Amino acid sequence: MHLGSSVDPAVMWEIAHAQGIKLPTKDYWNFVDMITVNKGKVKSFSDYLELFKWTDLIQSSPIAVEKSVYQTIAGAYRKNNITLIELRFNPMKRNRNGEQDLDQIMMAAVRGMDRASLEYPVKCGIIVCLDRSFTYKQNEILVQKALKYMNRGIVGIDIAGPYAEGFRYSDYKGLYKEARKGGLGLTVHAGEDEGHKSVIEVMESLEPDRIGHGVRSVEDSGVLDMLKSSGTVLEVCPSSNINTRVVKDLDHLKSIFNTLKEHHVKYTLNTDGPEMLMTNLRKEINFLLSNGILEKQDIVNANKLAFESSFIRQS
Repeated sequence: MHLGSSVDPAVMWEIAHAQGIKLPTKDYWNFVDMITVNKGKVKSFSDYLELFKWTDLIQSSPIAVEKSVYQTIAGAYRKNNITLIELRFNPMKRNRNGEQDLDQIMMAAVRGMDRASLEYPVKCGIIVCLDRSFTYKQNEILVQKALKYMNRGIVGIDIAGPYAEGFRYSDYKGLYKEARKGGLGLTVHAGEDEGHKSVIEVMESLEPDRIGHGVRSVEDSGVLDMLKSSGTVLEVCPSSNINTRVVKDLDHLKSIFNTLKEHHVKYTLNTDGPEMLMTNLRKEINFLLSNGILEKQDIVNANKLAFESSFIRQS
């Protein structure tokens, strides 16, 4: 899950007011509509990313990050009995362009995670997101922070964010090697808003353990063969992909899953941003079963694989 899209709107409302953030509305229900997906509002992938501007801003302080992390993990357990959670976020998008200390943001996330795991029987880990719109130097700093706080619950790195002209995954080959050598898990967003060629570039240059979304891999059988032979796991987010228009409709989604199964490509099922997308893991599973997209054994297999491919130490 992405932290920016996983906090209950009521909690976000409280955090915003506690920090004196001037919101564009004084009506709570208008605020909820502002930070959640509805069919009329989100017409493209870029529309979806626009929603994060407010959630990232509201979470931009150590106190806000700590509360957000705690509430997300605690809420996932209370609502869905989730006992293993990887929560990803970009701390540099929450330090107000350098106004807040980055280490304070990192430690706030750790405190929120520690508190949640003390109160609930949940194992947690944080994935630090690099960003496609950032400079190489900014992303390098994020990798160094992830390595610095590995012994405090940081379990991996990711590359996410909006498309940026001139960005190349291959430029990060050295950083990803350094992160792997340091013991971090590696995942990358690819094959979502970008086509199957982004998956090829990611596979060849970064060699990740997992790929965020990756659904457009089905556009090319050679890519599917690469995924199968490497054992790379796709982190598929059904409702997210439909709502962001990456997947056209239910028939398209069913075709994607059928193709992945035919080519023996590994995948897990995820919410991506449960509160923003107004979903949860139970709803995702019921959605897939009720529409005949997956069968019960497919769900069981995906859930088992999720535990096996997690970056969190479970011993």
